[in-house]
This record gives sequence, structure tokens and C-alpha cells, in this order.
Amino acid sequence: MASSILVGTASWTDKTLIDCGRFYPKEVKTPEARLRYYASLFSLVEIDSSYYGIPAPTNAQNWAERTPAGFVFNLKAFRLFTGHQTDPKVLHKDIKEALAVGSSSTTTKTLYYRSTPPEIRTELWRRFIDALLPLKDAGKLGLVHFQFPPWLMCNGEGHAHVSHCVEMMAGHTVSIEFRHGSWFSEAHRAGTIDFLRELKAVHTIVDGPQGFANSVPLLAETTNPDFALIRLHGRNVDTYNLKGASSAAERFDYDYPDKEIAELVVEALRIAYRVRNTHIIFNNCDEDKGQRNGLTFLKMLLAHG
Repeated sequence: MASSILVGTASWTDKTLIDCGRFYPKEVKTPEARLRYYASLFSLVEIDSSYYGIPAPTNAQNWAERTPAGFVFNLKAFRLFTGHQTDPKVLHKDIKEALAVGSSSTTTKTLYYRSTPPEIRTELWRRFIDALLPLKDAGKLGLVHFQFPPWLMCNGEGHAHVSHCVEMMAGHTVSIEFRHGSWFSEAHRAGTIDFLRELKAVHTIVDGPQGFANSVPLLAETTNPDFALIRLHGRNVDTYNLKGASSAAERFDYDYPDKEIAELVVEALRIAYRVRNTHIIFNNCDEDKGQRNGLTFLKMLLAHG
């Protein structure tokens, strides 16, 4: 193979995965045991919990210690940074107290990046980067993944915010996933790829449902010589934008048939010749679908030699 190809899933602790009882053996019951078991089968995982709240450095230290040499963690960026609405309840206690000073209760119900005081934003970036240090020091930090909201459009404001996030993560390799079709319209597609190359950010190659404003095409372009990232969301058009969905598992309920996995393996091999490391993340996180599909992908990959 031209490069290292690592395969994994988005999270190893989803409730539906644990509740289905098919992936983890019955005796594997603790968080530590689950991660150790997962890492015996896969060499890559995406941490999704960091999107919902900045993890403690002790968590990252535990993750590093519970996985073998060569195991890699990709980590999703905190939701406030990407421009998603954020409940102040998920912030550190002192940050919540600082936000409350001089503010009415109505102004702190929901936070957005642009309305968060600059000094608070700076401190949150610092704490987020500190939380990554144990993984980075252990040589187990892969990509820091920024999945931007569907309302971040390809315009001046969108470009400025993406550039700002990459600048704040200096010293890390950042992957970018857009979810508004404007970034890959015929008029903007080439410019978007050039923009990511200039930032030295990793373009996220997405396989997902098509036909929606928040759909993006599977565009097999690489923008960083060190990494390619392929995220597989499944192809369930009925649930992708399901109103009232209570979890990501409902939205990404899709079981890739072997034929589709075989096609994706061939595409991944083509992409792998352009970069040093290729990451495959199955984000079809309903029950054990992602894990089963990931293991099938690995078997087919090995068959290609």
C-alpha cells in the first residue's frame, strides 16, 4: 500500500452500541475494558464527546494509557468553536460564573461563538488544546475534526471563521467537514479545495445521503500531503434530516451492504496513493452497524494486499 490506512468508528461508547449487546463480550462492562477491547480490533477511533463538552486532560491521559502503541485518536472540535448553539451548562464552572457576571439569564441560555466574549473564547481554546496534550505527547493524536453547521455557507464570513479555527489550532492537523452544498457547487468547488490547501487543512471526503441543502458530494480530493479523511455517514435519505430525532443513531441508521463497502475500499486505495496516512471513519452509529461495517472494510482491505 502507498500509505498507512487506518479504519475505525465514530465513538466506542454510544448507548445503542452498548445496549444492543452484539459488539462487546458480556464480560466487557467498564469504560476501560470497552476501550481496550475496541482497540484490539481497530487502530483508529473518533472521539465525539469532545463536541459536546471540552474533555478533562485526565480523560485523554486514560485514553492514551488504555490503548496500544500505534493507536490513533481523532477528536471532534467543541461545538461552540464550529458555530453551533451551545448550552452554557456544559462549560467549566468558573467560565459559567464569568459569563453570568453582568448578564441577564436570558442572554446566557444559549451561546454562539460570535456572541461569546473574546476573553472567554480565548480561554476555552486554551483549555481545549490543553485537553489534547496527553494524546499528543503519547503520539496518539491524529486529526482535530471541525464539522461545521449546515448554516456555514461559502462566503466571506464562512471563509473567515474556518481560517480563524485553523489559526487557533496551530501546531495540530485540522480536518474540515462542510455541511452546506454551496462549498461544493460548480462555481465554488475548485475554490474550496484551493482554500483548504492554502490552510494545510484536511478536506473531509464524505459519503452520505444526497439531495438535501446539507448534503455534500463524495469529492475524492486531498488537500494535505500527510492525511486524507473519509467519513461514512451511511446513505439513509429517510432519516438524515429526520425532525425530532433523539440521537445521532436515528439519523445515521444505515447498514452498508458488502457491495458498497467493496466500492469504498477501492476508492480509499486510490486516495491513499496521494497521502501518507488515510483515515476511514464509519459514522453510521446505530447499534453495531459501524463496527460491523468497519470490520468488513478491514477484511476487504487486507484481501487487496
